Parts: sequence; C-alpha cells; structure tokens
Amino acid sequence: MSGSLAVDGPRAAEQVAPGGARLRERRRRRLIGIAVLVVALLVSCVLSVVVGAKTIPLTEVWSGLFQPTGTENDLIIRELRVPRTIVGVLAGAALGLAGALMQGHTRNPIADPGILGITQGAALGVVLAIYTFSVTTLVGFIWFGFAGAMLGALAVFAIGSIGRGGPTPVTLALAGTAISFLLQAITSALVLTDQQTMDTYRFWKVGSIAVTDPSVIPQVLPFVLIGMVLALTNAGGLNALSLGEDVARSLGHRVEWSRRAGIAAIAVLVGSAVAICGPIGFVGLIVPHVARFFTGADYRWLLPFAGLLGAALVLLADVLGRIVARPSEVQVGVMLAMVGAPFFIALVRRRKMVRL
Repeated sequence: MSGSLAVDGPRAAEQVAPGGARLRERRRRRLIGIAVLVVALLVSCVLSVVVGAKTIPLTEVWSGLFQPTGTENDLIIRELRVPRTIVGVLAGAALGLAGALMQGHTRNPIADPGILGITQGAALGVVLAIYTFSVTTLVGFIWFGFAGAMLGALAVFAIGSIGRGGPTPVTLALAGTAISFLLQAITSALVLTDQQTMDTYRFWKVGSIAVTDPSVIPQVLPFVLIGMVLALTNAGGLNALSLGEDVARSLGHRVEWSRRAGIAAIAVLVGSAVAICGPIGFVGLIVPHVARFFTGADYRWLLPFAGLLGAALVLLADVLGRIVARPSEVQVGVMLAMVGAPFFIALVRRRKMVRL
C-alpha cells in the first residue's frame, strides 16, 4: 500500500505540473498583452496630440504642452487636441467595456450597445433638448442625452423583466429591439418637423470626439469611472452566467443582481459616451471579439483588454480621419464604420468567432 502511494505521488505531481505550467504561461501572456495594449494606448495618445489638420513641429507640440506661451499653436494643442484625446480615451474605453458586457449578458455575438435602446434614448434626449428648449451647445444638451440613455435602458429592463423568469438574454434583446425602433421613430418625427433641430442633430449624429468646450470632460468623467468600476466588478458574475443560469445559481451567484449590475454599467458607460460624442458605432461590436481572441472567455481579463483596445481603436481611427482628408478631416464615426463593416462581414462568415 505504501509503495503504491509512493509511486502514485510522483505520477500525480507530474500530471498536475503541466496544468499548472499552462496556467502560469497563459497568465504571463495575458499580462504581456495588457502591457502591450497600455503601450499602444500611449502611442495613440501621442499621435492624437501630434497629428492634426495643421502640421505643428514636435518642438512646438512639446512647448505647447509643458511651456505654453499663448501662441496659436499652443491653443490648438491645449484647447483642442488634448481634450479631444481625453474624450477619445474615455469614449473608446466606455464603448469597449459596454460591448463586452452586452455580448456577455445577451449571449449574442453581434450585440452592440445600441441593442438596449441606450443610443436611441440618448438621441431622443438630444433632439428634445434642441426642439423643446432650443439648446444648441454640447454643454447644454449633454445632460439631456445622458438622461435619455438612462430612461431608454430602464424601459428595456422593465419590459424585459416582465414574467416569472425575470430578465433573460432573449427578453432583453427583444425589448431592446422594440424600444430602439420606437425611440428612433419618435426622433425622426421630431427632426423632420423642424429644420433647426435637424441641422444641429445631424452634426451630433455623425459621431465625433472633437469637443469645442473642454468643460464637458469633468462633467462626464465621474460617470465613466463609475461605469468602469461596475463593469469590472461584474466580471465574476459574467463568468458564472457563461456556464448557464442554473449552474451560476448553484455556485451561489445571484443571477438577477448580476444582470442588473451589468445593465446599469452598460447604461452609464454608453450614456456617457453617446452624450458627449454622439453615436459611435462598431466599437462595441468589434472590440470584444478581438479581446476574446487573445484572452478567451474569462471576463476578468476580457474586460480590461476590451477597455484598452476600445480607447486605442477610437484614437487611431480619429488620427487616420485627420490624415486622409487634409486639410479637412473625416469624423471618427465614419472612419470606424468604414473599418467595422468589413470586420462585421468577416465575423458573420467565421462561425468559430461568433459562438459565445
């Protein structure tokens, strides 16, 4: 007996060792991936500040950042490009995180933040601000957009929760689709009846991170941070839900509360991004799939990857939009649509990527 134990002990250790080594290697690769994404984001920030419709020498960019003298180039750097870069980071990270949460909670591989009526709710809020109160500035209608996004998310969640089973991926997706079409119809009706509303709304709808008033950043920043915290704390619940609701409950997770926290995070993140930038599409669709390719299905890693990837993608798309149409520029929403459409087609054709 003791001899067999003595033999089985080393064999068991040999069997466990490879598994432990694989886990350590996977963790090491993920940490390297996080480091690479942080570097990519920093490079994207530098490019966003350096590259623009007007060519500014690097020495003057440095002077504008750290030793401003009040010249025109200093104002461009400090009042336009730096706030634009900050907005790009916040919006990209928010939409990347929201897209990962959306696909996880709806179990829908082609879901993006617009599916819960949040984008359409924000659009209706902006249109009402313009149509009813004649608001024409970003600082003025940002809160209307945020309120509309919150109300849209609450309406979808309330309708999707009707019934004994509470909110499920199917009921949330169906409710979101119905509410989205309803809000979009109301928005179109208001826009078509007033020329001023249409003129202001169409510029917002394109999607742009070029803000003319940096004071909107501190107004939105707390909500983005709150949404990020909610999203990251929702990772454990999403991992459990990916095994099935029954298994999640047997493991001690409160499925309804996990889903509520996820919807709240999505609403806050998307509402903040859409209110300040307009509806920027494809980030919430593309980024989670790219992140999942590197991290697997573990949301503890997938969510940070998605946030960093989203921020870098928005900034790089914005920089590219400034280059291709100089001395003018192409809005980041248009550039992302040009990149996202081919990716979406490839995503639909590759079945391995769309299984969640």
